[in-house]
Amino acid sequence: MLESDSLKILLEAFHKLDAGFASLPAFDAAALDAQETSAILASAAERLHDNFPYFHPLYAGQMLKPPHPVARLAYALALWINPNNHALDGGRASSAMEKEAVAEIAAMFGWDDHLGHLCGGGTMANLEALWVAGRLAPNKTILASEQAHYTHQRISSVLQLPCETIRCDSRGRMDISALRTRLARGDVGTVVATMGTTATGSVDPLSEIVKLREKYGFRIHVDAAYGGYFHLAGNLPEETRKHFDHIQYSDSIVIDPHKHGLQPYGCGCILFRDPAIGRLYKHDSPYTYFSSTDLHLGEISLECSRPGAAAVALWATQRLLPLKKQGEFASILDRCREAAVKFHHRLAVDDRFLTPFPPELDIIVFAPRAPNLDETSMLSRSIFEAAARRNLHLAVAEIPVAFFGEHWQGAKRTRSTVTCLRSVLMKPEHLDWLDRIWALLGESTRECLG
Repeated sequence: MLESDSLKILLEAFHKLDAGFASLPAFDAAALDAQETSAILASAAERLHDNFPYFHPLYAGQMLKPPHPVARLAYALALWINPNNHALDGGRASSAMEKEAVAEIAAMFGWDDHLGHLCGGGTMANLEALWVAGRLAPNKTILASEQAHYTHQRISSVLQLPCETIRCDSRGRMDISALRTRLARGDVGTVVATMGTTATGSVDPLSEIVKLREKYGFRIHVDAAYGGYFHLAGNLPEETRKHFDHIQYSDSIVIDPHKHGLQPYGCGCILFRDPAIGRLYKHDSPYTYFSSTDLHLGEISLECSRPGAAAVALWATQRLLPLKKQGEFASILDRCREAAVKFHHRLAVDDRFLTPFPPELDIIVFAPRAPNLDETSMLSRSIFEAAARRNLHLAVAEIPVAFFGEHWQGAKRTRSTVTCLRSVLMKPEHLDWLDRIWALLGESTRECLG
């Protein structure tokens, strides 16, 4: 089931890498006990059976996407060198590859001039964005929607910056009228616009937020950790497309290549539109920076040691799949969204299910119909478990009842959220497997509804 032909390609590349160090005198590396190592790896393989099949199209639950084979191979190849992209001394080639790959991501959003680098993931990238926001506007409030990722509040607490949430509209997007009201009170330093919320994939109204900045003068940070690559997609709804086209007017952007960028964990990216932001990172470290007058990535990063292998993997992937509209990489995103749209349509015309709104990206939330919230929540979990027994792996999520409009209007409400089923159709193969997924969901639902 797991792809293995690429191991031959890795061996060929390894010999090419090894030849580059042929001039070095031989030395005896630490002896490898082949028999013991083989036994340990076999044991590790056994332990790893205790996982859901994240790589398979029947896994349609959380935001887990297998890395592209070229990313796996490039990452593994770099581990024989194990470069550190903090200082050029520790990762000369991989640092150059990181700069090239990051520049290509920035260019995807229309930024030729920028400051940016890779990091461990979206949380660390958002930390840097809000750290910069706090340095530029000390003690000013950070605003994010109720559906923004919880890390924004957590990070603001770490940075000792005030953070407030803005209510969402009925489709999980920041309510622009509520934002306008809060901005009028003043003392706002940064507004976080989420381009693809974790729960529902909703996209905040960035074009309207950009207009409000003209009056109130705050910074705009775009958290596109999940949805950023959909900037290249060719089949977004018109309104969603408009908001993505305004990403270029933000002050900072976070995107996670380890989500839709086909990379292994962890690989996040932070970008700033103004390269002069680098002055905020200035520090003295004579024991680290001594071999080059070029910019060391550690001079524009809060992280210190970082795996150069992540940069090599991203660089290799973007050589094979350039970040271009209507290209092969963009077509992968189009297929993911098409799968979500078709899956949502099947749910919307089926009397057994409720779905609050069509997907903006490739995330669908739905729930079984029932007279009250408690029964719907119970059935959602039952279907989740029944599907898993059939090797169809969904996810459960707590979704605001308000997203479902008036459906439970006459029922007694004992809770503000309802337990729903959630599918992230982020593999292009999901489009081809939609009939199989629907059939297994139908069997699971029939079992639970009796």
